[in-house]
Amino acid sequence: MRQIHFVAFLQAQNCTTLPASWRHPDARTDTYSPEYYQHIARVLEAGKFDIGFFDDRLAMPDMYGGDHAHTVQNGIRCVKMDPIACLMTMAAATTRLGLGATYSTTYYEPFHVARLFQSVDLMTKGRAGWNVITSVNDNEARNMGRDGAMEHDTRYDRADEFMEVVLGHWDSWDDDAIAADKVNNLYAHPDKVRRLDYQGRFMSSRGPFTVPRSPQGHPVIIQAGMSDRGREFAARWGELLFVVYHGLDVGKQSYAAMKEAAAALGRHPDSMKICSLFYPVCAATKTEAEDKKAAYDKLPTEVDQLSLLSEALNYDFASKSMDEPFRSCCKNRIAPDRRA
Repeated sequence: MRQIHFVAFLQAQNCTTLPASWRHPDARTDTYSPEYYQHIARVLEAGKFDIGFFDDRLAMPDMYGGDHAHTVQNGIRCVKMDPIACLMTMAAATTRLGLGATYSTTYYEPFHVARLFQSVDLMTKGRAGWNVITSVNDNEARNMGRDGAMEHDTRYDRADEFMEVVLGHWDSWDDDAIAADKVNNLYAHPDKVRRLDYQGRFMSSRGPFTVPRSPQGHPVIIQAGMSDRGREFAARWGELLFVVYHGLDVGKQSYAAMKEAAAALGRHPDSMKICSLFYPVCAATKTEAEDKKAAYDKLPTEVDQLSLLSEALNYDFASKSMDEPFRSCCKNRIAPDRRA
């Protein structure tokens, strides 16, 4: 008997994953309060969700027109809080719900990420997950002191080393390393805590790591890369994959291909769970659900959509009129495999 798994796709921002949702008459406006996220957590746990995880980007959607004024005025994901802080308020309000957060391999250091998420895993008694991204947007890079986003495949080459460092630190403490033997003055066995001493092309990290093993060993690795290189990365590292299938036949082929890719790398295919995106609209009847969806469909504005398209494809669509065609010189700028 197969069991369905539900994953909630969350945002630590002023709206849900539907960016115009804040305009709905019934929408809450306290989206930067602990009570807001604790309410979501309780609903998800009562609804038997396996995990809620936060997507994240490190910039407002201000690529369109090179200005943030329209973003703030129209509430286009202009509030973006750190997902870990929001996650911890949710952890305090639940006991079973898994909780994941996005952290970029491009703009953080692997020791810091390893320490942060292993600590969260301990504080939630084994309920943590890390959504691994490489970051795609030039404005994120500028916020973090860079000129622009790193080249696509290079980001993933660097991320491979990042994962080796993080997992190496997580595995540097044995499960039974801590003795806490007060009589014999032995807190932990020195031979069961190792230095990593990692040196790669992009990364280096010495250790020893400062956080012991958690009940589940280490946080769950979440991944959502959709480009060819991203899928290769996911096959190597991902334990929970977040995917978008645009049809049943394509979904079946992609699902089988990902499982085969994981097996080719020496992983057991069942060690990887694959979750496909969908947006449910819930109501007592189909007619009520259709009315709800129609109400949400009326909320977005043209500037919402152009701004978010500019952010997603890392291209300023304000530089083109609505009916102006794109020349071939632009295609590399907005290639779909730029997504993280």
